[in-house]
Amino acid sequence: MNGTETGIYIFCAVQTNDPHDFGTVEIDGTSRETFAIQYEDAAMIACEAPLKIYHPNKENLMMHQAMVSKAMEEHDTVIPISFGNVFKSEKDVEILLQNLYSQFTEIFPEIKGKIEVGLKVIGNKEWIEKQVNNNPELQEMALTAKGKSAAAGYYDRIKLGGAAKSLITSLRQDVEENIYLPLKSQATAAVSNETQGEKILLNASFLINREDEERFDKLVNEQHEQWKDKVSFQYTGPWPAYNFINIRLSVEKA
Repeated sequence: MNGTETGIYIFCAVQTNDPHDFGTVEIDGTSRETFAIQYEDAAMIACEAPLKIYHPNKENLMMHQAMVSKAMEEHDTVIPISFGNVFKSEKDVEILLQNLYSQFTEIFPEIKGKIEVGLKVIGNKEWIEKQVNNNPELQEMALTAKGKSAAAGYYDRIKLGGAAKSLITSLRQDVEENIYLPLKSQATAAVSNETQGEKILLNASFLINREDEERFDKLVNEQHEQWKDKVSFQYTGPWPAYNFINIRLSVEKA
């Protein structure tokens, strides 16, 4: 490994009294055997890997997620570990696992048999433009700003920008009321994450029971049928409960 020190890369924690490996994983072009580090009824899925900073590029992220997905196929209680955590030794991971175990005992029953699904609602360009064109206040402001010089129309353009933001906020509230809240009522838990860009009207995550996945998918499809002329849906999953677990790890704490 060109003199690079070897450490222990961790992927996720599972609740099990019978830990086992999940085959091999390729890191930095090298195939590496995975193994489990056990404490009580919790186990960290890990492998040996160069002790360094791992960049969150597509290849690395897909490697990490693929291993977590393998764990989800065989265990109904998986605690995801954020990407890029590598420790100096197995002993460090054992100590970390012992330190986190009290949190795990609270989290395990909350996520047992549950999965996370994500939904982004993206406004269609034509529909958003139609909302703008049908808004008399915005149209009047646009005409006022257009008829002035750059300097003279400065404050008019500020007002126009503020009014446009208010319109997007109104559309997001409409989507939250008519899409997010009905789906939230059918989930164990839900969170509406921060949206980026004017076209994204909703960025939500839902925690649902595994056996309810088909039923929840149907509800999402029904919502899409009602809104498909206005918005696009990006529905993803199943994932482990990333948005419903707050565990921070660091080599120093181990």
